[in-house]
Amino acid sequence: MANYDIKELQQRILNILLEFDKVCARHGLRYCICGGTMIGAVRHKGFIPWDDDLDVSMPRPDYERLIAHAKEWLPEPLEFVCAENDPLYPLPFGKIQDASTTLIERRHLYYLGGCYIDIFPFDAYPSAALPRRWQCMKYHFLKQCLYLVHRDPFRHGHGPSSWMPRLVRKLFTMNGLQRSIRKVLTRYDYDKCDLAASYTDGYRKVLPKTITDVYGPFEFEGHTVQGIKNYDPYLKCMYGDYMTVPPPEKRIQHNFDYLDLHTPYREYREEK
Repeated sequence: MANYDIKELQQRILNILLEFDKVCARHGLRYCICGGTMIGAVRHKGFIPWDDDLDVSMPRPDYERLIAHAKEWLPEPLEFVCAENDPLYPLPFGKIQDASTTLIERRHLYYLGGCYIDIFPFDAYPSAALPRRWQCMKYHFLKQCLYLVHRDPFRHGHGPSSWMPRLVRKLFTMNGLQRSIRKVLTRYDYDKCDLAASYTDGYRKVLPKTITDVYGPFEFEGHTVQGIKNYDPYLKCMYGDYMTVPPPEKRIQHNFDYLDLHTPYREYREEK
């Protein structure tokens, strides 16, 4: 179980989503809630009760516009962080974080920021099966290398378990891997392809854009946000029987290493 007040955290990240929704409406950006957040909207009209994160996807062209204009469009204390604007950022997708809070997910994957919502770009896939599989293989190889470069190589001691992370650190850099990942993700023109997905979800989660690119309003915690209009084939592809509530032992929470919803992460950094 979480060692923090999950309701308070949910309210914080809901506020981020609602501000993000306003920004998207104001500037004509397309987005949809996705993943477990989409299940929550369909099954619970809000958060899955034990869920402590919030997932959003954007078509690649809209994601690029957000990168370019986030500083002028997002109200304080919200920040958009991604590899394109932070050389220390360790993930292949972005986050909108609340800079008035402090969050460290894992000490062995140290990145200091605030509580957040994940922003996953929907990227184009080729129609042919072999190039599509090759795209996924390249992405997941680079993503795993990114994890190993960022991870504490001695997390499990100084023995054989440290050899692979140390080798990867000799062969790759964080910035170099992020550039390579971006090249893979933007290999195909989003507007000219028929298939799209978040590459993080894997080869078997690719769907026609007639599903992933058509959005509609959904109730979420008493508010209206954008989701995948034809959600059933999307959620079945992602999760199978998404309407069945999982047993307690399969209800996953983050259990963050450190979370303070009342102290800005920059103050935390100065104090430490």
